Amino acid sequence: MIEKKVKEATQVCEGDQTSDECKVAWDEVEEISQAKADFRRKLEKEDPLESFCQDHPETDECRVYDN
Repeated sequence: MIEKKVKEATQVCEGDQTSDECKVAWDEVEEISQAKADFRRKLEKEDPLESFCQDHPETDECRVYDN
């Protein structure tokens, strides 16, 4: 997706790199890149066991014992 937007921005900016269309195209590239980075950070923070236990609470790995 990012590569596609970079290619589009490059094509839009071939004639005039200072045009409004060029600026908008590169803004879109930046927004998509930031969204991807935010998503990656979110995935890194999540505990895989927590996600698993939400889907399979009955498994031994997800049992919670009261002491």
